[in-house]
Amino acid sequence: MKYLSGNVLVYKLALALLVLLAWSQVQARSLPDFTELAESNSPAVVNISTTQKIKRGPRLPENLQIPELPEDSPFHDFFRHFFDEDGNAPMPRDAKSLGSGFIISADGYVMTNNHVIRDADEVIVRLSDRREFTAKIVGSDARSDVALLKIDAGSLPIVKIGKSNDLKVGEWVLAIGSPFGFDHSVTAGIVSAKGRSLPSENYVPFIQTDVAINPGNSGGPLFNMDGEVIGVNSQIYSRTGGFMGLSFAIPIEVAMNVADQLKTKGRVTRGWLGVLIQDVTADLAESFDMDKPRGALVSRVLPDSPASRAGFEVGDVILAFNGDEVNHSKDLPPLVGRTPVNESVPVRVLRQGKTRTLKVVIGELPAEDEIRVANNEPKTSQLNRIGVTVSELTDAQRKKIEIDAGGVLVNEVDGAAAQAGLRRGDVITMLNNEKISGIEQFEKVVKKLPANQSVPVLIHRARSGPVFLALKITDEK
Repeated sequence: MKYLSGNVLVYKLALALLVLLAWSQVQARSLPDFTELAESNSPAVVNISTTQKIKRGPRLPENLQIPELPEDSPFHDFFRHFFDEDGNAPMPRDAKSLGSGFIISADGYVMTNNHVIRDADEVIVRLSDRREFTAKIVGSDARSDVALLKIDAGSLPIVKIGKSNDLKVGEWVLAIGSPFGFDHSVTAGIVSAKGRSLPSENYVPFIQTDVAINPGNSGGPLFNMDGEVIGVNSQIYSRTGGFMGLSFAIPIEVAMNVADQLKTKGRVTRGWLGVLIQDVTADLAESFDMDKPRGALVSRVLPDSPASRAGFEVGDVILAFNGDEVNHSKDLPPLVGRTPVNESVPVRVLRQGKTRTLKVVIGELPAEDEIRVANNEPKTSQLNRIGVTVSELTDAQRKKIEIDAGGVLVNEVDGAAAQAGLRRGDVITMLNNEKISGIEQFEKVVKKLPANQSVPVLIHRARSGPVFLALKITDEK
């Protein structure tokens, strides 16, 4: 066995230490420092709290009383939670929620999510210096989940707007917000993917990250390492209700476009083509004699749509839209949505093995109800004063309950309707002695119903046939 001399051993140990030190310095340089970014941008991030008035619910039917139960009974707390001793629901109360936002102009315009301020009766914006302002909702857009607020203040700190298109997968990003009400919490991660299409919204190409986002972060900014806002934190994917490593942000270009439209005209318009599309699979690509799967396959052309007027056909594969390549079907809706209405654009399609270019004049995206009608989907209503949501009957449903015409299908039941005994799946054919022909006429009848007076409602119920019920609305002043 050979032994190294003392000098050689010391030399080699010193060399190893130098290599280790250099490697640690390289590692340290590769990890980002978020301190300056967080410190400089936190003043422009705000906490948003909302209040919503919750009305008193229905009381128990007159012939039903809360049973006398011992206090240690599990049902005692259950009944006391929902009703008082007289069978009344609890008094009206305020429902509160929290979210985040950020200041985009020094004169007080604040951006946040639509779902943060939806149905709010009051919106309070709290700044980092603890000042609080009652905000005015300038406008909101459910499709993109963007809302614009205005507070009466000036010389405010603002964020710097960046470009999400310049983001790269794997790039570091940082979020500032108020998860669970903890103001100005900072979390960081990387960009996991770009251009994600979620089931709830096809017109937003979401940025996917692994930044920790929790309730209260919604509406807060997502920064790149240059301190620029490149997204608005909107939602997470979770099986538990908490963060699981999948968070999604609205690209800032989309959010700013929506905010500008809300500010200038109070509503948002989007381009519309009028086709139903699907992905081109490997088998479909082979059947269309394509070299590889790509594009958006047209499965239906809606009648009286821009696509039908431009000559689109079922079976066309859209390969490019206005010069932008369409590799997946999810690529097309955002491209169409951001195109100005009435603009004529070229669309390259593959039809029967040959490519051709069609010129289409982009229309305005209709309301969701109009799209459902065009797709032969049943029209639905919102929750109304009697406490039901209803939809039009399909041919199959009419055949099943043997109703040739008229009537509306009950989807949700609450309030006066639930107290009267209506159930989900009932078909309302007559209300207050007026025959119901459809949703619009039904809503008109509902608006005219007298308060504090019983009115007859005729329903058709599976296996029971037609049944009259007494409906009574108690309007609160």
